[in-house]
Amino acid sequence: MPTLRTKVKEYRENMNLKQSELAKLIGVRRETIVHLENGKYNPSLKLAMDIAKVFNTSIEELFRFED
Repeated sequence: MPTLRTKVKEYRENMNLKQSELAKLIGVRRETIVHLENGKYNPSLKLAMDIAKVFNTSIEELFRFED
């Protein structure tokens, strides 16, 4: 089964954002960001779009599936 890989942590750290700050920007709890960064949560399309918008990048750049 493919595993979701994410660059959310990398992008967040490059912008000097705390997990709580990113969470506030997109309207979720900090725990959601923790789970996303640890690969334990697959985001909805809306959440993925909201995160990509914050980082001014594409969903495909932030998220990908690997075998």
